[in-house]
Amino acid sequence: MAIDFSLSPELEAIRLSVRRFIDDVVRPLEEGISENDRKSLIDAIIGMRNEARARGLWLPQMPVEWGGMGLGHVELAMVQAEAAKSRFGPFALNCQAPDEGNMHTLFHWGTEEQKRKYLKPLCDGTARSCFAMTEPEVAGSDPTLIRTNAYEDGDEWVINGHKWFISGAHSATFAILICRTEDDPDLPQAANTAFIIDLPFDGWTEVREIETMHGGTGHSEILIEDLRVNNAQMLGGRGQGHLLGQYRLGPARLAHCMRWIAQAETALDMMVDRSLNRFSHGSLLAEKQGVQWMIADSAMELYQSKLMVLHAAYKIDRGEDFKSEVSMAKHFVANALNRIIDRSIQVHGALGYSKDTPLADLFQHARWARFADGADEIHQMRIAERTIAAYRDTGSTNSATGSLPL
Repeated sequence: MAIDFSLSPELEAIRLSVRRFIDDVVRPLEEGISENDRKSLIDAIIGMRNEARARGLWLPQMPVEWGGMGLGHVELAMVQAEAAKSRFGPFALNCQAPDEGNMHTLFHWGTEEQKRKYLKPLCDGTARSCFAMTEPEVAGSDPTLIRTNAYEDGDEWVINGHKWFISGAHSATFAILICRTEDDPDLPQAANTAFIIDLPFDGWTEVREIETMHGGTGHSEILIEDLRVNNAQMLGGRGQGHLLGQYRLGPARLAHCMRWIAQAETALDMMVDRSLNRFSHGSLLAEKQGVQWMIADSAMELYQSKLMVLHAAYKIDRGEDFKSEVSMAKHFVANALNRIIDRSIQVHGALGYSKDTPLADLFQHARWARFADGADEIHQMRIAERTIAAYRDTGSTNSATGSLPL
């Protein structure tokens, strides 16, 4: 019997080590961070990261030869799901977005010199990065519409354009920039090319950090004017920017889901705890059918989320086509996260709406999940297309629903 949802003793030990690290190190240091005191933030992060290295929990997603733990995606799921129960958990282990996705991208697409210059500092934790693709003037879910343009001028490329919602750009030491280099490609997907941009750099201007529902959080608007780079800064081949972006976004979407599961589980734990300790109208909330339904729906959705993430991660590890499974997981988990947090707020009442619990901040962050890395509707469209194609090709929709043996 090949299906086995248990962890080996070695992996179970890693999972519990991450849990203890979050409880014993990260949370106490988080409590000492003042949002207005940058020094306290830096000191706390340095402390977390030093301890993560000391405990052998550094860089779980990268190979051992790059200083990592060498975990596969299924194994990474259980690490991320523990780490993300704390705000700074993934950052403490150096497996946070967008750096995690950029590490995979550089590892797969970078030249040896690019890996030495950009990947190694990311793995060492001495650099930050961003992925600059989204633009305000065109639909972010369709990279073939990108307007940021690069043209050749001798041995250099000259880039002009406008990017926004570029996560991590404010503190990044380099950017992976996607721009249009081909005017009339055979395929729309072959129009874009990726370049690595050292930051700060002439021609790259951070206009502002965009204020969002949950404040100013490092999502920046960028103006690019006559920025010049040479061919050595090209990441991957000419016209391969779309392919590179899709390679990056598939596993990155699933890594988001892993972290969202942790947040959803936190919200469900809080919901149940509140129901067991709040007395109203003659009984505890846990004894009231309406609250029980909210708990039950949340438990079922969290269970579904975990199974979807594990199966998609399994397919990635096996080198199988995972696009459909990741797309379904990304859509479902993002929406489940929103629903579970919303129910938890409802059970907490005014307390849940206040900032006295983490729920308000969790809910504000969760709304982003339904359009980040592909809006709900785009994923639904692709899922439907693949389901219809599967039936046309084989007379069955099984391959579009995970190709599972049932």
